[in-house]
Amino acid sequence: MIQVRRAIVSVSDKTGVVDFARGLAQRGVEILSTGGTGRALGEAGLSVTKVSDYTGAPEILGGRVKTLHPKIHGGLLARATDEHRAELEQNGIGEIDLVCVNLYPFEQTVAKPDVALQDAVENIDIGGPTMLRASAKNYERVCVVVDPADYPLLLEEMAQNDGALSRETRFRLAKKAFGHTAGYDAAIVGYLSSFAAEDGDRTAFPQTLSVQYDRELELRYGENPHQQAAFYAESKNPIGVTTGRPSLAGAEVLQGKALSYNNLLDLDGALGACLEFTDPTAIVIKHTNPCGAASAADVAEAYKQARECDPISAFGGIVAVNREVDTGLAELLVETFLECVVAPSYSAAARDILAKKKNLRLLALGDMAVSPEARGWVVRSVAGGVLVQSGDFATAAVREAKVVTKRAPTAEELDGLEFAWRIGKHVKSNAIVYCKGHRTVGVGAGQMSRIDSAKIARDKAQLSLEGSVAASDAFFPFRDGLDALADAGATAVVQPGGSIRDEEVIAAADERGVAMVFTGMRHFRH
Repeated sequence: MIQVRRAIVSVSDKTGVVDFARGLAQRGVEILSTGGTGRALGEAGLSVTKVSDYTGAPEILGGRVKTLHPKIHGGLLARATDEHRAELEQNGIGEIDLVCVNLYPFEQTVAKPDVALQDAVENIDIGGPTMLRASAKNYERVCVVVDPADYPLLLEEMAQNDGALSRETRFRLAKKAFGHTAGYDAAIVGYLSSFAAEDGDRTAFPQTLSVQYDRELELRYGENPHQQAAFYAESKNPIGVTTGRPSLAGAEVLQGKALSYNNLLDLDGALGACLEFTDPTAIVIKHTNPCGAASAADVAEAYKQARECDPISAFGGIVAVNREVDTGLAELLVETFLECVVAPSYSAAARDILAKKKNLRLLALGDMAVSPEARGWVVRSVAGGVLVQSGDFATAAVREAKVVTKRAPTAEELDGLEFAWRIGKHVKSNAIVYCKGHRTVGVGAGQMSRIDSAKIARDKAQLSLEGSVAASDAFFPFRDGLDALADAGATAVVQPGGSIRDEEVIAAADERGVAMVFTGMRHFRH
């Protein structure tokens, strides 16, 4: 245990800092502070010693140099040894036992539209990271805190231990401090290296990419039992902070076995597809591909229709819905063996029903609304590096797509094509999706040729495809794919277009009486 007698409190984010400092002062802790933090504490009636008074050196260079002084860093880096303490005394330096610091708002600054490079540079903190790193390095004697959420925990521990803090707490917070400074440095290099030249424009991708993740879960194993795995949530991403899109990192696990690596991949696929829709919608996923999807007047009916598309594949599947799970849906869910369900919430009565399936994982996300400015990046590993791209969050409006056949789709066909196109976006290439209204009736995925996907979707269909509509995630390289859709009973097709044989495919559609539209946008999923 270490006794806290002297602390530095200097923060940009002043959330909770007055109450924290008051709690320290009530325990007789001497508080050193700087600038705005010192003024805020003084205005709250707390006794504060200015760092400049403590060091005997004024703040200089417009505040650029405040804490870079031997009386500060000697007080932080000295070990609890007779030799170090004698050297401190010889130089008139006192020990500092606690550092409460968070850094200049660099990330918030560079997130502003049209921020000037020099404004960004001025918000690079120097003294703050130096104090944090010094304190964290010397956690054996010093406690460092960067997160306001930890303030009450520290005050509670000090109250229980007569003003002392445990080694366990100091080590935990030291790790957190190094993570904080690492993320801060990553944001700086990510921003600065996105400029090819000081007077140039920013590029979308920085020269140096440092994305920081925090471990959320240790998993039993990876894709296979002989592989180790963990789930990390993104905490610092210098090339684009994902906003406005719910993610599994924010989910609450309500019941069931521990989540597996494959569960999380499937859940991510299910959630991504479900977020395409605002009407009550259910998505059934197997091996990251939708094997059934539907929108209906209520979510129970949507799930029933989605499961009917491919009830065999639904066995052992993952379900995502965008409405609260009620008793009607819960009764349907327990009819089939499922691995996981993700939803905004679950009624108490539904929880009671689903509890009968004790191994079924239930995840609650809360609000599943997607903001219009949602954005983000996809990072995938390859041997020796990573591939980075912007997320595929755009979806072409089928009703505004180019009609390329003699016959235009009917209003009813357009309605079905819109649904099919949104689902096709989430099926691994080559993707073919047959729909009737707002429900899938056949899905073909992951084949090496598009014609095979069309045939598989037809062969797996449990319901008649006569009068259906179809979506293809990319163009038809030959007319055989279009013919296969028409042979199966499709009357209208949506596809991106762009093949050198588009005219041949259009002629085939006209020959078969099939209406076809080109979106000009493809949705490959490798």
